[in-house]
Amino acid sequence: MRIATFNVNGVNGRLPVLLRWLEETRPDVVCLQELKAPQEKFPEDAIAKAGYGTIWHGQKSWNGVAILARGGKPLETRRGLPDGLADDQSRYIEAAVNGLVIGCLYLPNGNPAPGPKFDYKLAWFARLHAYAAQLLEMGVPAVLAGDYNVMPTELDVYKPERWLTDALFRPEVRDAYAALVAQGWTDSLRQLHPGERLYTFWDYFRNAYARDAGLRIDHLLLSPSLAPALKAAEVDRHVRGWEKASDHAPTWIELAD
Repeated sequence: MRIATFNVNGVNGRLPVLLRWLEETRPDVVCLQELKAPQEKFPEDAIAKAGYGTIWHGQKSWNGVAILARGGKPLETRRGLPDGLADDQSRYIEAAVNGLVIGCLYLPNGNPAPGPKFDYKLAWFARLHAYAAQLLEMGVPAVLAGDYNVMPTELDVYKPERWLTDALFRPEVRDAYAALVAQGWTDSLRQLHPGERLYTFWDYFRNAYARDAGLRIDHLLLSPSLAPALKAAEVDRHVRGWEKASDHAPTWIELAD
């Protein structure tokens, strides 16, 4: 079973890239972030023609998350984090797919830091911590996949010294990610590539992709019962080089049946 996460950076503007990648790789489940489309503008029909059922949580101009399942429609189990707090940003959606709980998330960027946007990021992270702990307590096989907007370690950023004050690399954010993993989650890509510099994002500026000046900010975390089934974890880096591509590349894992 192949599960992927892909920040598409505008699902309608980059629909040809998404459809080309789906046809090329045929993942079983896909988590999309940064749809940048209101609920009624999501391209459901085009994605259905590619063989995928979809649920999505849209938002005009910003944010937005979706889950795609090949050959069937995901069974939605949650929209937004379940803490009762009002939140007008579309950043979390969850579904049951083939016996797994798939949580698709788009964690806030948080810049500039310090400031209100950074405070919101840390508060959202705390809400995610609380819910992730609930999932573990329930013992369900779960995957939390998406754009976390966090480089967990210096190995995950091309020049760490340039990012020390950025909201994606500040100590508070890295500590929050480490605390999440410490609950019992497995960072799939790092688990299978413990010493490699693997990136999932390359900025549009300063020729970053050609220079491989990237960041690893897209992660797939596995609950304890799924960790032994992890067989592969990779980044489809070449997709970032396609015409009109997102600044992220699809990142995926394979689980044994």
